[in-house]
Amino acid sequence: MLMDRIFYVWDRNNCGLITLENWFKGISLFLRGNVQEQAEYCFKVYDLNNDGYITKDEMFQLLRNCLIKHPQEEDLDDSVKDLVDIVMRKMDKDKDGKVSLEDYQKNVEDEPLLLEAFGKCLPTDKSKITFLTTLKSQ
Repeated sequence: MLMDRIFYVWDRNNCGLITLENWFKGISLFLRGNVQEQAEYCFKVYDLNNDGYITKDEMFQLLRNCLIKHPQEEDLDDSVKDLVDIVMRKMDKDKDGKVSLEDYQKNVEDEPLLLEAFGKCLPTDKSKITFLTTLKSQ
């Protein structure tokens, strides 16, 4: 699901393909984007219905896809619902029942580890270095 969302955000023209210009913009964001730009990007990836908010339902879908159910565990859906409630209490700064871009950016500013709270959608530092090294060696 995250790969589809990443593709959707990179496909700025909504034409079903990523143009060279959009690819360069995406790579630039990945390699040189500041935390605010990366937070806006991650928010767009996590906003599954593109309404400008991350809702409890969207959090549930994203977090459920991140967790692995073990046979001896209780119902995964119940665990995810509990996690969504905790995350919502933490991230919904204006207490309107959904996380806006402003809520999300404020949370990331206060705690940078929340940048990818709903799933990995940015490259690791090691991946960035490998990519840049490969380009330089060509």
